[in-house]
Amino acid sequence: MTEKKELLTTNRKALTINLDGTRYGTIAEIGAGQEVARIFFQVGGASGSIAKTMSAYDMTFSDAIYGKAPRYVSRDRLTRMLDHEYRLLNERLAGQRGDKTCFFVFADTVAAKSARGTNDGHGWLGVRFQTRPLEQPSEIILHVRLWDKKNVLQQEALGIVGVNLIYGAFHYYNDPEKFILSLVDNVGADRVEVDMIHFSGPAFQAADNRLLALHLVRHGLTNAVMFSPGGEVLQPAEALFQKAVLVQRGHFRPVTRVHLDMLRVARARFEAEPAVQGKPVVTLLEITMPSLLASGTIDPADFLSRVDLIARTGGHTLISNYTEYHRLTAYFRRYTPEMVGVVIGVNSLLELFREQTHEHLDGGILESIGRLFKQGVRLYAYPMRADIYQRYITRDAPATAAPVTGLVTATNFPIIARLRHLYTHLLENGYVQPLEGADESLLGNYGPDVVRLIQAGDARWRDLVPPPVAELIAARGLFGYRPASP
Repeated sequence: MTEKKELLTTNRKALTINLDGTRYGTIAEIGAGQEVARIFFQVGGASGSIAKTMSAYDMTFSDAIYGKAPRYVSRDRLTRMLDHEYRLLNERLAGQRGDKTCFFVFADTVAAKSARGTNDGHGWLGVRFQTRPLEQPSEIILHVRLWDKKNVLQQEALGIVGVNLIYGAFHYYNDPEKFILSLVDNVGADRVEVDMIHFSGPAFQAADNRLLALHLVRHGLTNAVMFSPGGEVLQPAEALFQKAVLVQRGHFRPVTRVHLDMLRVARARFEAEPAVQGKPVVTLLEITMPSLLASGTIDPADFLSRVDLIARTGGHTLISNYTEYHRLTAYFRRYTPEMVGVVIGVNSLLELFREQTHEHLDGGILESIGRLFKQGVRLYAYPMRADIYQRYITRDAPATAAPVTGLVTATNFPIIARLRHLYTHLLENGYVQPLEGADESLLGNYGPDVVRLIQAGDARWRDLVPPPVAELIAARGLFGYRPASP
């Protein structure tokens, strides 16, 4: 029988650090009160761990101490705080106790809900710390969103997460997944969302921040994480701020020439929209968690290979828990008021108009469609060869519909009679748009076909993927690739 893990209270964590005697440092907080420092002082013994606490609320004071930053609640401001406070800690205490003490600095810059209650609470938290005396420091940075409705509750939640961050850095640094799970101890993911995390330094040389970000989604601390083409974990609010968004979802195992052709024709249509012209556009390739969990468990190598292959095409990656399209577009609405375009194949359009897909909603398909298209969303449907489309026909397809030949598009897409008027309304008003100009020579070749050819040793797979993708598959031996025998 597995032994049940004891959940340490917040006070117990803080007191453990205070009484340890080997950790000593600074707590600096801007916004939402001195909540983390308060807990360390409240439990007693803080003189054993706290060298200094401070809070520079006034902007002039804050700028004078840490230097100017474009925004006060930002990663840049947090980094400046960690740099400044860690430098002072070393300058003033290294000679006295540096050879026997592990130094640390915790900092946060947070905007909690205002007295008027018109803003969402969010903030940046970080800890820079040593695991051994005289060692170069390691660092953990994260971004949180605070979901409590009252300011005082957001302050309380922030204090708990701050203590969890410090305790986890000291005790779980060699088990990052356990560390991530501990971040919401005694507070819960329904009150605090952790939507970005980054590890660096000697304690995390073997860590991959993309895998750690994936754990945030897998364990419910957030519903989506983003990666740049360079593999950097992005904070969504900063990456999507005032940008139009074009997203394509799929397995991307691997990225194929069809995927890129879908984006090519969709982006041309999207950028021609009057509401998008002249606006910056972010293009995302999205993989859902069910896709990663298709075999029952997540294969880290498979996940990283997909992200790397997307990056080879210059694309951003989104990993999400959003199986429903309306939840995906609502996620983007949290961060940008600009237009959102969703690129889908005709087979996915069929799934969207299956009434069974929406049975969990009280309003069924009408509620789902209403949520999806309520705020500047467009659905761009890429055509499919009729013979391929037949594989996706289900009992919901119109039994009496005339067979489609050639290409199945959003225009000649067969729709059951009771939904025909709804679909016609969406089509005629531009909510659903057929994509034109597809490279028909690519149609009919998809990711599973590529993998089958690779595993069969059939070199034709190289014609189905972009050259940078083919190079990486061969270099890493992905999907069962074996070099041809001489």
